[in-house]
Amino acid sequence: MMGPAHSLSGAAAWLGVGAAAAAAGHTMPWPVLLTGALICAGAALAPDLDHKAATISRAFGPVSRGLCEIVDKLSYAVYKGTRKAGDPRRSGGHRTLTHTWLWAVLIGGGASVLAVTGGRWAVLGLLFVHLVLAIEGLLWRATRGQSGDVLVWLLAAACAWILAGVLDQPGNGSDWLFTEPGQEYLWLGLPIVLGALVHDIGDALTISGCPILWPIPIGKKRWYPLGPPKVMRFRAGSWVELKVLMPVFMLLGGVGGAAALNVI
Repeated sequence: MMGPAHSLSGAAAWLGVGAAAAAAGHTMPWPVLLTGALICAGAALAPDLDHKAATISRAFGPVSRGLCEIVDKLSYAVYKGTRKAGDPRRSGGHRTLTHTWLWAVLIGGGASVLAVTGGRWAVLGLLFVHLVLAIEGLLWRATRGQSGDVLVWLLAAACAWILAGVLDQPGNGSDWLFTEPGQEYLWLGLPIVLGALVHDIGDALTISGCPILWPIPIGKKRWYPLGPPKVMRFRAGSWVELKVLMPVFMLLGGVGGAAALNVI
């Protein structure tokens, strides 16, 4: 899938989690619902850190471009070192290591640990990074160009500061789900894990599939490209994605958000 569809699917997924929580009698505070949806929308772009042409590669200028090159080489090295006889030879690391459940869990877990141990500045950093990605993904046409990047960074920084201030207020959700002293913001890793997994599922719907289950081997392959029957798959950026899936994600997100807030 392309960046906008990934971001929309991530936001819709977290709003769906909010709806499920409300149905179970544990309604999310609205700041958690909003912040989680934005983080999940940003995290749904992050697995493409192994692709130099992806939205995330230009989100932070030379820093993200350099990081993409490093992750691509790392992913390729892991692929070569762990492939089985049935896995094809390849020349790059795209859709390998960063497109697995294990990567999603490690990144989300690391974010939670950083949020708890790093204090306010760590929380602000996590919010800033994911808000930049969310803005780039959801408003992709409006953020093109170097001047647009600077505006995105300023907007993300301002929103991160405001959201952190709101969440810090009693009852607004800094301790949502994890209520013991010192566990504030431990939940921040959850939308990051969810966003990465939603990205992987989206890519699994395309022609190439996605090795979500690695390192669990399937037959003669360790990097089995999981996906539906080929007749149900589509090309990234095709009309199916733009005209069908993106409107569906918007609709599901709207319904999920309304249910999460007990509007419906």
